Amino acid sequence: MKELRIRVLAGVFVVAGVLSWAGARLWNSVGTLPSVPLAAPVVLALIAVILLATALSIRARLKAQRERVPGAKGVDPMMAARAVVFGQASALVAALVAGMYGGTGVFLLEYLDIPARRDQAIYAGASVVAGIGVIAAAVFMERVCRLPEDEDDDHPGAASAA
Repeated sequence: MKELRIRVLAGVFVVAGVLSWAGARLWNSVGTLPSVPLAAPVVLALIAVILLATALSIRARLKAQRERVPGAKGVDPMMAARAVVFGQASALVAALVAGMYGGTGVFLLEYLDIPARRDQAIYAGASVVAGIGVIAAAVFMERVCRLPEDEDDDHPGAASAA
């Protein structure tokens, strides 16, 4: 499984933001801009909390295993792999959604004197912050579930043994 690349997530965020900003400008010129739902930052924050709680749980279980605590519950490798995949998928979606709401939020900065648009800009900003929280929790999850490096890989003859 490949590791999350922050550059890829940042690229998704920027591209989605630029496209969303351009789309908001176009949409506003022909009619009314669709609203940013209040549920957007709430759902993203909930996903971030679930990812963080899962990562902390796995970390505690791994620590108990390493310290050979009696009665410690082990970590199923498939469960850890599923958690990492969920984290990676969540991070990609969060980067896309945060970029989308970020671009819309930047567009809405021009209209802060209108109360409804100001509220939409606040929801968009909160969505960006919550999306960054999802990405941070996913990266933490990936770090927690990372396997230790194999010492044999550092030796020149290790590749020919396979």
